[in-house]
Amino acid sequence: MITVNINEVETKELIRQQVADLVKDIDAEMVYWDTNELKRRTCMSWNTIQDLFFFDSRFPKHKIGGKWYFPAKATREFLLVWLSEQ
Repeated sequence: MITVNINEVETKELIRQQVADLVKDIDAEMVYWDTNELKRRTCMSWNTIQDLFFFDSRFPKHKIGGKWYFPAKATREFLLVWLSEQ
C-alpha cells in the first residue's frame, strides 16, 4: 500500500500564488479598456460611471473617434483611490 501525505497549507498557498500570477499576466496583456471593459471591471452601468466618477478630472480617459479608451493600469489605480475616498 502507498501512502501520500500532502501539506494542505502549502498546497493552498502554492495554488493561490499560481492563480495570482495568472491574473497578473492577464491584466498585463491589456493596455487599455474600452467602455464595455470598464463597465465589466467596475460592475457598474455606463450611467452610474458617468454620475460617479467619469467627469472627475483625475480619471484617465481618451476619446478617439467616437469611442472612449481608458489606460488599464492608470484606470485601475484611479479606481482604487476613488473607492477609498467614498
